Amino acid sequence: MIHHIVTGRGPNVICLHGWGGSTDSFLGLARALSDKYTVTLVDFNGFGRSPEPTRPFSLDDYVLSLLEIVRHYKMESFSLVCHSFGGRVGIKFCYKFGYLVDKLILVDSAGMKPRRLPKYFYSLYRHKLLNLLKIKHEAGSSDYKKLSPVMKKTFVSIVNEHLESCAEYVKVPTLLVWGNKDKETPVYMGKRLLRLIKGSEMVLFCGCGHFSYLERHSVFAAAVRAFLSGEQNEMDRGVPCFLPARRRIVTISDFITK
Repeated sequence: MIHHIVTGRGPNVICLHGWGGSTDSFLGLARALSDKYTVTLVDFNGFGRSPEPTRPFSLDDYVLSLLEIVRHYKMESFSLVCHSFGGRVGIKFCYKFGYLVDKLILVDSAGMKPRRLPKYFYSLYRHKLLNLLKIKHEAGSSDYKKLSPVMKKTFVSIVNEHLESCAEYVKVPTLLVWGNKDKETPVYMGKRLLRLIKGSEMVLFCGCGHFSYLERHSVFAAAVRAFLSGEQNEMDRGVPCFLPARRRIVTISDFITK
């Protein structure tokens, strides 16, 4: 079983990191939710404290890794919070095992057909995440070359699977959170998901990029709490959260506190 951390008490929420991320990616959100929810943070195979796979993994393999945790804890239902690559896993999981999922939150999610090369995405994801988490690491154009052979093949397999056909079959309540300056998974991809996932809603963070959930961490946590609880205008620790009520897209200006 892949490495994971469990904290808090209450309904289950599982957080899925992006490519190059780890359990560290959602530690802040876990702290914000743990008073009301049981939060599980995972390290996918090849990231954090989980070993690399012994063979190249497909997206379905990562889905099964998540399912193993769900079955281990006998979760009858849970919500998913997914960033970037984690969004791919979340979409595919909901497509295959949607009956287990209460709610889905996709943050700057990957999965829609991109316009750039895989190596470009890896370099930017890794570089920006490490900067935001303040981890010292040499990241740049050589990152893709530094991957092991098995992870290179895994990466290529993952980014070449497009999930438009799966997203159409996602039936769970879905919130899309996007940075309007995201260059890795641009807003047009989020709006495509908005069209594909029936009943989905979107929150746009002005001035934020691919890691909008870190750039506006307090407002993001408030939005997640409000969406999970069903309260459209929950006040969380003094941070106003406005979720879509009649409109499908709500834009949160960049002057709002982080």
